[in-house]
Amino acid sequence: MKIRIATRRSALALWQANHVAAALQKLPEISGTELVPLSTKGDEVLDRSLQKVGGKGLFIKELEIAMRDGAADLAVHSMKDVPAEIPAGFCLAAMMERANHRDALVTAAGTQLDGLPQNASVGSSSLRRQAQIKMLRPDLRIEPLRGNVNTRLARLESGDFDAIILAAAGLERLELDHHISQQFSSSEMLPAAAQGVLGIECLDSNTELCNVLGQLNDPIALQTTTAERTIVRMLQASCQSPVAAFATVDHGTLSLTALVAYPDGSRYIRKSLSGDATDAQQLGETLAERLLQCGARELLDSIEALHD
Repeated sequence: MKIRIATRRSALALWQANHVAAALQKLPEISGTELVPLSTKGDEVLDRSLQKVGGKGLFIKELEIAMRDGAADLAVHSMKDVPAEIPAGFCLAAMMERANHRDALVTAAGTQLDGLPQNASVGSSSLRRQAQIKMLRPDLRIEPLRGNVNTRLARLESGDFDAIILAAAGLERLELDHHISQQFSSSEMLPAAAQGVLGIECLDSNTELCNVLGQLNDPIALQTTTAERTIVRMLQASCQSPVAAFATVDHGTLSLTALVAYPDGSRYIRKSLSGDATDAQQLGETLAERLLQCGARELLDSIEALHD
């Protein structure tokens, strides 16, 4: 079986696709792999926020079209960018072992968050990151920043910002982690649901391929991703909503924490629970219900009204 992998053209997306290709080539059923690089609307429209142009689903729509039309067999995604509800006819066939889940502060001089001057500018288009940075440093000015990793680093180096926030996993995968000034703990900044996890999507009708891809599943990543994404789905949140979720598994116990916050950090709801890791979806549903009982829906609705 030869596999064609749909991928975005960014350096990070190509790294991720090649990483999956290398794993596939170790399987006896796979005779070869080929990358099918595509441009997506999410990559092309950089002068507007993702909230305004349709969300992070724009990064994967063209990849799904390629699979549906028979031009590719599967697509590799950074799971934090995948909407909680995927289109009918597709499935997430594998979750690979989680890389670094943390968010990273990058500054030109290696300055950490506490060392940034009053009212310093921080580049990030993530409302989740914005809210949690404002909770730590209310004085900071959060400015929009989009583009691939190298584009964002270049804007920092040109002086557009005093600092930027990126996913540590992306910097590490591109061997750019020497730029990291500080990695935030989960108590300081909860990550996006499934941050650091690579997922593999294919047509659900291709049962043979689904079964082969299942061999790449990491059982822990599958449990944590299930719990975290269940919260996003239950809250009817988008990839841009200021919602964070993070799960760990230790000796069969899954510990899950989630947060919903105003972008300015002025109000937030944070809840945690633990339970049997085999009940990952149920744990996610239970924690989401607790968030909703504490007003998460009203909080999210008020944010969405501001950004319409």
